[in-house]
Amino acid sequence: MNSNVLCESFKAHPAVYAVGREYQITVVTNVETLMWVRVGDEEFYDDSNGIIRSGKPVHKMTVPAELLDSQGGYTVCFRRVIERKPYYSETEDITEINYTFRPVTGENIRIYHISDAHNKVDSPVGAGEYFGNSLDLLILNGDIPNHSGDIANFDAIHEIAGRITKGEIPAVFSRGNHDTRGIHAEDLADYTPTDGGSSYFTFRLGGLWGMVLDCGEDKDDSSVEYGNTICCHWFRQKQTRFIEGVIANAEKEYLAPGVTKRMVVCHIPFTYIYRKPFDIEKELYAHWTGLLREHVKPDFILCGHMHCTEVWYPGGEHDDHGQSCPVIIGSDPFLGRKDMDVFVGCAIEYGERNVKVRFTDQDKAVVGEEEFGI
Repeated sequence: MNSNVLCESFKAHPAVYAVGREYQITVVTNVETLMWVRVGDEEFYDDSNGIIRSGKPVHKMTVPAELLDSQGGYTVCFRRVIERKPYYSETEDITEINYTFRPVTGENIRIYHISDAHNKVDSPVGAGEYFGNSLDLLILNGDIPNHSGDIANFDAIHEIAGRITKGEIPAVFSRGNHDTRGIHAEDLADYTPTDGGSSYFTFRLGGLWGMVLDCGEDKDDSSVEYGNTICCHWFRQKQTRFIEGVIANAEKEYLAPGVTKRMVVCHIPFTYIYRKPFDIEKELYAHWTGLLREHVKPDFILCGHMHCTEVWYPGGEHDDHGQSCPVIIGSDPFLGRKDMDVFVGCAIEYGERNVKVRFTDQDKAVVGEEEFGI
């Protein structure tokens, strides 16, 4: 079977998420399956210490990025489970599906950014198909589900990724503040790419180096809205140490040989001080901004959360902590029309010396654009 036809056992095509120097190939299924992928002559299982998983509908197989990049494709292998028993489990024969894969290369990278889909699928997919087969990288930047109160909401993440990328190009996932809400928020890490369970990490795609940060919630932990269920201040403090560790290891991160581009992805734009009760972590976010400004020096920061499409420049009205680069706010899920399936995302042409930003809707119409040098 080839990848042109979606397998009836899959809810969507695979998504190949970049984390560190690896890819986490993620497949969501309709039926109980045992799954692994083959890249070249090597196989990589969705396992728990040697036990192939079948109890959850999402499967994640971690493969070295260098290997998949060089092979240019992978094979998803799976068996449907008839009955899993302590002895003599029953399974079907192996089904194999081949996928081609195109890594990020060169100095001109086409990126599409989707944030704040809030459980919409069709209109974000329509917007995300702006570049067609020329797309190099998809970024899903938080609040793709409306909340985590229903585990079925997580399907929107992988359906959007699968329909746009068809498992053939890389994607990057970042958590948003609505993702932290609901009984299944604690399960999100099992359904999405993480670095050993952490939702913040760096990634490397060709000459592009990136850092994914996660602000967690947008109000103080003591807010009655959360009912004593979050510890995001502690979580952000851990990220401060993470950023400082990345800087200490710069020669293997953003100063590594071959790195020509640097970007930061974060759902909430933390360079801006919001009105109450959203005016949290002023010192901590100022410290993050300073670390990026003095050390990492990204070309831009890519955000959502604001439900608007703008570019915030250093020294502008939204620069409260001394940003060193433009902040792209790239999603409008409503356009003032909450009763309609509309969506505006962000198409980015990331060149050697400049960045072209186009805000495009579900019909691929350009509704705004900016350009800046790097």
